[in-house]
Amino acid sequence: MAATDLSRLDALRRVELVIFDFDGVFTDNSVLVSSEGIESVRCWRSDGLGLARLGELGVATLIVSTEKNPVVSKRAEKLKIECRQAIDDKAECVTILCAERGIPLDRVAFVGNDINDIPALKIVGLSVVVADAYPEAAEHADLQLSRNGGYGAVRELCDMVWAARTTAQEKV
Repeated sequence: MAATDLSRLDALRRVELVIFDFDGVFTDNSVLVSSEGIESVRCWRSDGLGLARLGELGVATLIVSTEKNPVVSKRAEKLKIECRQAIDDKAECVTILCAERGIPLDRVAFVGNDINDIPALKIVGLSVVVADAYPEAAEHADLQLSRNGGYGAVRELCDMVWAARTTAQEKV
């Protein structure tokens, strides 16, 4: 196994908190707008099972979104994860959330897809982007997933953390 693979595996094992952007990570970055102005998005149902597995391991999860949108709140509620919206400075928000929880930034994974995620990607221990992330954001990632946003990228990362953590526990 290459040194970068070992360091990535170690980073996955150390994760205590995963913070996700919403649009372009939980969704495919598209939006349907009705004639009444009601927005709908498409999400990957299996993401919920991945998030539940992380919860079983004691790994906390959060959504941090630039937009304030009821669809984000409803999805977070359904998934039983905390959600912060209308966040202009994601790095500041991540720093505050970690301080409130007593979690060091090097034990945090942030998952994004676009340029507004770059400041948060730069400050965490494991910076992750979806397969179809914008190139400027991908340049700042320790890990680029194989799945696109809205097509199981959240589940992919959850499964990676699960596998890294449970394999480590089995060896102890």
